[in-house]
Amino acid sequence: MRQITHQISVHTQGRKLYDITPEVTAWAEYSGFKTGLITLYIQHTSASLLINENYDHDVLVDMEAFFNRLVPDGDPLFIHTIEGPDDMPAHVRSALTQTHLSIPLIDGKAALGQWQGIFLYEHRHVAGKRKVILHLIGE
Repeated sequence: MRQITHQISVHTQGRKLYDITPEVTAWAEYSGFKTGLITLYIQHTSASLLINENYDHDVLVDMEAFFNRLVPDGDPLFIHTIEGPDDMPAHVRSALTQTHLSIPLIDGKAALGQWQGIFLYEHRHVAGKRKVILHLIGE
């Protein structure tokens, strides 16, 4: 059994879902592993990771519409506003989604479903650089 790690940086341009599937799957295939488990971990508290449909862009639009209704910016409920009206909602959005993912590696490929993609979900409005750690254990 072997292990390898890698880091990808994603330059975000504000709140939306960024498809990182190509970077993750290319790295997994390049690894030379045939079977194993890919773990992704984001090192931030106002962005998250998720697997969702990558065929119809409307799914991503609808996800954002839902989160805008569920956790609106500037909600008077929040007292943590030092970094702006989108900061605390970004932390809540992150808590409601995921900071890590696990994807099986089978026959040298990430075992994603036909319409699945891997997304970094930026919850802040400001542009930034996000880091995602990739870990692969297998053989």
